[in-house]
Amino acid sequence: MSSLRALRTAASALKACRTVAPTSARTFAQRSAITAGPSVSRTWAAPVAARCFSLSARAFGQGESDVELAAKLKEEIQYEKEAAEQAGSGAPEFVKEFTADGVWKIEHQDGHDEVALVRQFGNENIRVVFSIGDLDTPQEVNEYDEEGNPIANDEDATSNPVFAIRCSITITKPDGGALSIDAVAEDGSFAVDNVSYYADAKLAGELSAEADWKRRGLYIGPQFDHLDVGVQESFEKYLDERDIGPALAGFIPEFAEWKEQKEYTKWLEQVHKFVSA
Repeated sequence: MSSLRALRTAASALKACRTVAPTSARTFAQRSAITAGPSVSRTWAAPVAARCFSLSARAFGQGESDVELAAKLKEEIQYEKEAAEQAGSGAPEFVKEFTADGVWKIEHQDGHDEVALVRQFGNENIRVVFSIGDLDTPQEVNEYDEEGNPIANDEDATSNPVFAIRCSITITKPDGGALSIDAVAEDGSFAVDNVSYYADAKLAGELSAEADWKRRGLYIGPQFDHLDVGVQESFEKYLDERDIGPALAGFIPEFAEWKEQKEYTKWLEQVHKFVSA
């Protein structure tokens, strides 16, 4: 009897071991899977993939039209340089002749659109300032009949653009005071708009905000064409005696066009360099 009980006890123990073993194996496998899960996830989200995405975004940020724009700018630069070579290097002949006369001195800087012509006349300092920016607004030449009526151009005729360059003429004397003359150089002559007198010569040419504020409250004189015809003619002789006449009025637009062409080519090169960088 005791032997039979002992045999049953051993069999029960063996059965219990068989039941526990599979459960433990499954539990171990599940734990191993759970442990391995985060490791795989961390490997997938590695920083290397993030860096590759960032580099790709910067490459697209350069713009798809940059290459095309750079090529067009380069073509324009080449065209302008070929045209300049045909015209000859250095200052053109009309500039050399103008400076050779020794009357006017040309003051201008590369990259700036303002030009100043200066000279001495007796005890007077004369300064004529103009901007090459006025070349952006050409005017058409209209022909008139004897009665002053405009003549209509033929359909096949081409209009001739004329550049009207606004000029600020300042005449100062050492004992104080200055004349400031607003005029337009066009078609070989000066058309005067206004003549102002300033007791303080600095107000005539100073470009500060303070000087501009002081000028606003001053009487600047009537429109030039409202003056008596005899006064207008005398003023024209006054200016012509100081070499502010047809020759200078013809030189200013021509010089402005030449300088603008140089500045335009330099602008093209600078923009091309920026776009291509």
